[in-house]
Amino acid sequence: MKYLVKFILIHIFIANNFSAQTNSNAERKIDSLFSQYNSKTAGVAVGIVKDGKLIFKKGYGTANLEYDIPITPKTIFNVGSVSKQFTTFSIYLLEKQGKISLDDDVRKYIPELPIYEKTITIRHLCSHTSGLKDQWALLTLAGWRMDDIITSEQVMKIISKHKALNFAPGSQFKYSNSGFTLLAEIVKRVSGKSFAEFAKENIFDPLGMENTLIYDDNEKTVKNRAYSYGSENGLYSKRNLNSSSVGPTNVYTTVEDLSKWTTNFENPKVGDVDFINRFNERTSLDNGEPAILAVRDGETIYHAKGQFIRNYKGLTVYNHTGSDAGFKSFLGRFQGNKLSVILLSNDENFVSYKAGLDIAELYLSDKFKKRAPITEPEKKAEENPKYLSTTNLKDFEGQFQNSDLSSLFTLKVIKGKLTMTHNRLSDVVLTETAKDKFTGVITFAVEVNFQRNKKNKIIGLSITNFGATNVNFILLK
Repeated sequence: MKYLVKFILIHIFIANNFSAQTNSNAERKIDSLFSQYNSKTAGVAVGIVKDGKLIFKKGYGTANLEYDIPITPKTIFNVGSVSKQFTTFSIYLLEKQGKISLDDDVRKYIPELPIYEKTITIRHLCSHTSGLKDQWALLTLAGWRMDDIITSEQVMKIISKHKALNFAPGSQFKYSNSGFTLLAEIVKRVSGKSFAEFAKENIFDPLGMENTLIYDDNEKTVKNRAYSYGSENGLYSKRNLNSSSVGPTNVYTTVEDLSKWTTNFENPKVGDVDFINRFNERTSLDNGEPAILAVRDGETIYHAKGQFIRNYKGLTVYNHTGSDAGFKSFLGRFQGNKLSVILLSNDENFVSYKAGLDIAELYLSDKFKKRAPITEPEKKAEENPKYLSTTNLKDFEGQFQNSDLSSLFTLKVIKGKLTMTHNRLSDVVLTETAKDKFTGVITFAVEVNFQRNKKNKIIGLSITNFGATNVNFILLK
């Protein structure tokens, strides 16, 4: 018997020693991955959760370059769109409490919204299938800068003025931040508490996320917070963030607190196993087809309640990235393997998605399946002769207005180039790509299509960007 005990203890020692060596090797490689960060750079906080425990936490670089404050695991970051899973989780909690149904018309709770041709449900909002034009896409066309003070109230006004949708609700998947602003507003109106209060009482406090908050006041002070930066030629500059719009973004948290959030998916304290399983299910269009973000590396990426789900080298991963001002984040959960990777950065140039999967490789390399390189079909070189315009650019001059956005663009030929001007934006030089079609950049890349009447006279234009299709502006007489 004593030999058996001795045999078992030896094997436990060997296993633990092997595990310690493996973790040590991984940690050295993580250090190497972020070796470019130091006291003179922005940086990243890293958290690795295994079997419900935060087995690695470390900060690299600087949280505030003006005061030389280093990044630590307790540094608070804006996590951008990683916030969306907290918004949808709050909605699912309300449903569990019997206070809403996912199939409710959103106008039941927000009656000031337009009457759309087809009903938009809460489920549509949760799954990016509502057809609503994206709020940031609309704000930029209305003349807003992304570093302006932007509140949920202002965003609600913009959304509530637009009856035109990108597509019929439930028929397509198209990423839209607007839906998550409406979800946060529904939480507020149904619960009788601010979204920040509801999330604190129902998620953050029960999970012990003491350094997590929803930032709904742009003048609020937050201890230990990071500020975000961009850099060019090694010179850093601030990326100011003054938004207090909640729902799609503005959860502020740490890697330590997010480790508690990821653990809740494995051993639920908030919700139960059935609740988590339902929350993790991929979402669908109205016809039952799955909501698909993209196909990457030959694998389909599906949407699942404020997060994305894919099979990565044979393993299922739930993940989302975040980007707001210069903040970048990655939260990836290999739930079946009880591993989560958390990356929070204040460096605009940080590529969080790749870094997150690279770190996962360090811990799951023995479980990942090797796959043959994806070979894309060879594309024949297409000849795209430069468009030769036969149109007089002065024909496009004039003032174009969208009353819903309270926005006016003036188009004028300046130094031989058609230029869009706006009182609150930098001038935009347009490049002609086809008859009556131009491209340019109004914060985001845009396509501008001019509209003519039967007499061939220009009467208006439409602008399309990443999140808003055919926003119409009428030519003023």
